[in-house]
Order: sequence, then C-alpha cells, then structure tokens
Amino acid sequence: MARKERPQPVFWHPRFWLTWLSMGLLWLLNRLPYRAQMMLGSTFGKILYRMARDRRHVVSVNVKLCFPELSASEQRNLCRRIFINNGIGVFESAMAWWSPKPWFDTRTVLKGREHLEAALAQGNGVLLLGAHFSTLDLGGLLFAQFYPVDAMYRRHNNPLMEKIITRGRSRYFGQSIERSDIRSVIRALRKNHIIWYAPDQDFGRKQSVYAPFFGVPAATITATSRLVKLNGSPILMLAQHRLPDGQYELELMPVIEPFPTGNDEADAARINAELERAIRKDPAQYMWVHRRFKTHPKGKNFLYQRTPEG
Repeated sequence: MARKERPQPVFWHPRFWLTWLSMGLLWLLNRLPYRAQMMLGSTFGKILYRMARDRRHVVSVNVKLCFPELSASEQRNLCRRIFINNGIGVFESAMAWWSPKPWFDTRTVLKGREHLEAALAQGNGVLLLGAHFSTLDLGGLLFAQFYPVDAMYRRHNNPLMEKIITRGRSRYFGQSIERSDIRSVIRALRKNHIIWYAPDQDFGRKQSVYAPFFGVPAATITATSRLVKLNGSPILMLAQHRLPDGQYELELMPVIEPFPTGNDEADAARINAELERAIRKDPAQYMWVHRRFKTHPKGKNFLYQRTPEG
C-alpha cells in the first residue's frame, strides 16, 4: 500500500498556521450542502466588500475605467456583485479541489464543441484561451468532464498554498505547467493536448505591448503569439459562467483566425477583444480584484493612486 504523503516539516512553521487554519475551515465548510456554501460565499463577499478597503478601491477603479457608461450607483452595485461572486468563487475552488466530481455531471452545459473538435483534428494541439473568472478552478473541473486538459499557471507566492492548489488541480488537470516551462508546453502540444492558458493579467512592461482592454490601454503580453507559433497550434476562447439556476455554462468560441499576424499590437488587441467578449456576458463574475492596468506610461499603479477624497 502506498504511503500517504505527509506535509513537509517546513509547513509546520508558525508563518503557515493561518494558511492551515483557513484551508482547514474551508475544507470543513466544503462538506455543507451546495446551497449553504453559495450563501456563505455570498456573505463572505459582502464582508470583504465592507472590510477590504484597498481591494475595493482597485475594483472601483477598474469598473470606472471599463464601464464608463454606467451611472455612479450602477458602478457601485457592480463592484458589490463582483465581491459577492469572488466570495462564492472561494467556495467553488474548494468544490473543485475536494467535492465528489460526479456531483457536477448534471450541472454542466458545454456549448461550441464543434469548434474544439475542428481544432483538435489539425493534430497540433490546442491553446485554450481562458480568463480569471470567479469560477476559475471549478471551470477546470467542469471542462475536464468532457476533454482531458493541461493548464499553464503562475506559481503561488505561498509555498503551502502552492502545494494545496497543485494537489487539488491534479484531480482534473493532466499537467499543471509553470508558465516558464516552455519545453513541457511544446511536448504537450506535440501530443495534441489541450492547454488552458490565461494571458489576462498585467505582467509588467517587459515583453508586453499596450492594447485596448475595455477601451483602456493595457499592458498585454506578447507571449500568446509566440506560444501559437511553437507548434502551429490553433487558439480559441473558453468562457465559463455560473447560471442563476445553479448550473454552469462553458462556451467554446470559434478558432481565432488569422493568428498570429506578425504584428504584436494587433495580436494583443485581438486576444483582449476575445477576452472582453467573454467577460461581458456577466462582468460581475470576472476577477476585477487584480490591478489590470498597473503598468502605465506615467508610472506603476498610476491609475490606482488615491485622490485626497479616496
């Protein structure tokens, strides 16, 4: 019988005690019925909206930049719903890591399979363009009900959280590939694997160009074009959303063509347009808690600087 893996001794250090406590509590709450977890997630989001002042400021700035057509009260309501959805997303991540997988068999709708089937038929692997929706991890579990999938990711700064997340994702991802491990990406694509890839965060000015995202110039990495070139792999968007009735919808968009074009700015703009189209289906379910526009010609976090009234 295989020996059960034990936590590394370093993880018992006091600096990890809060992580153990929070993850242990989340593991226990994951045993509650689905509706109870949704209610707790919603309440958690409302508490964060009230208490997380700095993060609320980031969300508020993002919403004002990206949805100028909304009134001030509509923008505040959207901010509140963003926090509620992100609170629910915490519990949905726990479901992805620990809940019985068959429970979701009848709760998932996949649309646009014909686009992915046509892409796989080329035999060059597929880059599945994703975004940081609040249903991020649960979306991986749901998609894996239909197709085997690998994922590119950025390593977590907390090594214990990295261990927990990686172990949880191993339930549904074939491989979790650190974004700098290009050799593993190439090997997977040559085996005609599907690789989930999300380029929707600000990784700094290096290897980025400015491209519109919701009409706002955003530092957008050019690595997407290079990844597609590695194996001549097609790329298409996967949108994922929680529906009001408790179902989950995954929608595959048509292959992005022509791509790449040889123009980094044009390619980045096209990728951002695909992301925006998916996010606009329900903007409140996107993780606007990140500083998407932190890289700015006038200085890092220029757009997030507080006014005297803020």
